[in-house]
Amino acid sequence: MSDPSGTASRASAFVLELRRSGRAWLFVTPVLIALAVVVGYPVTRAIWMSFQKDSGLDQATGMFVEGGGAGFSNYTHWLLQQCQVAGETTSCPTGNLGSAFWSSIGVTLLFAVVTVTLEATIGLGMAMIMGKTFRGRALLRAAVLIPWAIPTAVTARLWEFMFQYNGVVNRVLGTHILWTTDPFFSRVAVIVADVWKTTPFMALLILAGLQVIPGDVYEAARVDGASAWQRFTQITLPLLKPALLVAVLFRTMDALRLYDLPAIMTLGNPSTRTVSILVVDQVRQGPNSAAALSTLTFLMIFAVAFVLVKVLGANAVRTQEAQREAH
Repeated sequence: MSDPSGTASRASAFVLELRRSGRAWLFVTPVLIALAVVVGYPVTRAIWMSFQKDSGLDQATGMFVEGGGAGFSNYTHWLLQQCQVAGETTSCPTGNLGSAFWSSIGVTLLFAVVTVTLEATIGLGMAMIMGKTFRGRALLRAAVLIPWAIPTAVTARLWEFMFQYNGVVNRVLGTHILWTTDPFFSRVAVIVADVWKTTPFMALLILAGLQVIPGDVYEAARVDGASAWQRFTQITLPLLKPALLVAVLFRTMDALRLYDLPAIMTLGNPSTRTVSILVVDQVRQGPNSAAALSTLTFLMIFAVAFVLVKVLGANAVRTQEAQREAH
């Protein structure tokens, strides 16, 4: 049998030799080229397009114009609720550009905060159950993953059918709610569908974190007389913070890009219009303005990810350092 430690030592020596000889770039260059083509060019192209005018009719002259440089006007139209009328910058009426942008931002953040909170809480409970040893545990784990494995479009159609006026939900609850058209209940319907679909993903990531916690720690806590609640709050949660951070971060990034569920379930209901839906709608009207909106969306997601990594990541690092010092 091969020696894993010896293999690791030879790999480390090989990497060190590459660094010393200056040949490491030979292995890195293909990856950098692939990233530049797949990621760099589309991002650069989108940013360039965001500073160009969309071709179309000039409302001031009634003539068709090809476009040209737009400066920051595509951004100010979204951020400041301004539009061009007869060559002058005026406030756009409610429902145009800026008002639609900030409304979709609010809807997106609402969905992200509520769904991620519910999914992390329910996923933690599911992971705690799946982490125990009992008959049929493998079958339970496989069954739990079924909602996550179903394509999002299929999930949306399934829940759209259930939330119809004469659907299963109203019949079971004995209500007469317009789940897909009412401003409040349409958001509730999307949240329920999203939580049902993505909670297994959270549970899977949290379960992976639970399985690396040594069982001796819990046994020592029981010997010391710690209750189940004390073991959960003082052992499980602190040791689970890194895994929870990864789960919350991944799921938050996904929630901020939510498109399929609200687009299919509510069929363009303004109350459930997320930023991604707004971008797709704007592409049909003007690709350059949509590029500016996409750039703003990217900056929003990057800012949220940066805050989560800096705040939650720092807490996770401090927790791990405190654990090492305690040992």
